[in-house]
Amino acid sequence: MSRRFVFYVSLLLFPLLSAFLLATPAAAKAISPDFAQLSKKLTPSVVNISTSKVITPQRRFIRPPNQSPFDDFFDRFFEEQPQRSQKQRSLGSGFIISKDGYILTNNHVVDGADEIKVKLNNGKEFKAEIKGRDQKLDLALIKIAAKDELPACELGNSDAIEIGEWVLAIGNPFGLSETVTAGIVSAKGRVIGSGPYDDFIQTDASINPGNSGGPLFNAEGKVIGINTAIIAGGQGIGFAIPINMAKSIIPQLRDKGKVTRGWLGVQSQSVTPELAKSFGLDGEKGALVSEVVKDTPAEKAGMKSGDIILTFDGKPVHDASELSRIVAVTAPGKKVQVKILRNGKEESIEVTLEQRSDDGETSPPGDVSEDKIGLSVHELSKEMAANLRIKETKGVVVVDVKPGGAADDAGVMRGDLILEVNGHKVTAVKEYEKAISGVAKGGAVRLLLRRGDTVLYVGIKVE
Repeated sequence: MSRRFVFYVSLLLFPLLSAFLLATPAAAKAISPDFAQLSKKLTPSVVNISTSKVITPQRRFIRPPNQSPFDDFFDRFFEEQPQRSQKQRSLGSGFIISKDGYILTNNHVVDGADEIKVKLNNGKEFKAEIKGRDQKLDLALIKIAAKDELPACELGNSDAIEIGEWVLAIGNPFGLSETVTAGIVSAKGRVIGSGPYDDFIQTDASINPGNSGGPLFNAEGKVIGINTAIIAGGQGIGFAIPINMAKSIIPQLRDKGKVTRGWLGVQSQSVTPELAKSFGLDGEKGALVSEVVKDTPAEKAGMKSGDIILTFDGKPVHDASELSRIVAVTAPGKKVQVKILRNGKEESIEVTLEQRSDDGETSPPGDVSEDKIGLSVHELSKEMAANLRIKETKGVVVVDVKPGGAADDAGVMRGDLILEVNGHKVTAVKEYEKAISGVAKGGAVRLLLRRGDTVLYVGIKVE
């Protein structure tokens, strides 16, 4: 066989071999997508969201020590004058998930809005209504009434993405509509301290203010994330909520307007190498149960302190944070199989979940749901302390702040550690409850808070 013959055969076979390689998923991921074609296909399903709300500024006067008594008259005069209301506007993004007009976005894009307008790719504008919101995941479902069918996105599988994959972000950064940026998946499972169920996809696709609520697409044109957060001053670092977390709650947002979450009733911690060795565990995996709360689903199922939860409802559990997320997206009332390691042996137990207190019904010990000043708190755990980067081992943490409530108006934030209430130290929720309940309506609450490296006082009027 001559070399010339082999050369011509190779020329004939090369296109066929190339086509075969390009047809495989692995090869498709390795090759840069056709961003031009993807942009044309996907942009019509992405919308611009503009919101407005009316706010009335509060004028506050601080009287200097040397102020003349005559100035009291002028202070009272100006304080009694009605303040001019102003309309505050903001911009964000969203994406159509159904042909009949359901749109997914971030909760913070529409939170508190008096009016929501949605602008489509073709220039048409519609008024939108909020169908459901979930503050903890920062997701909102809104709807517009369009006569024609709308181009809906296809939702992908965020569990299947790999670090290094190409991704595409489309949104409305700084009001610049239909902006397309590309990058890769930089990391998965990021915890950034924004909420109790952090599990972000990190990407270097350019994300800016106004991108919030917009989609993050994979190379196949499927939504694998909702662009949500950026690091101030960080270039090329953006975060997206995995679409699988959204898919698990969309039916509840559509049908009920809110999300009810499962509750297990355990305090758990991640397994360190030393703990894994002491329990005879192969690798640092699972969530170690440090405490089983009395009269909870876990106790009723026979779960014990020292158990290591390996899988929950068929899903592998790698650490305590993942257990919290999996339990939260499991419907209350569902019976689930939990695989545990107990005394070096694997066992399977059945647990019937109940509903978390912050969703309105069953009240697990340690939680407070929207008290008289608008706070939901939880006793500090090791995981919380690590996420909040605080040294304290005991205390009461703010896990939610009621929008527009007294504490919200005073500037209390989620993640604040409450050290004192009216001068009394609090290290447990019961102590906090007792201190708050003792304040009558119209009275004042003084909180001493730790926020990061800062300690500050906040005064709150009980309404």
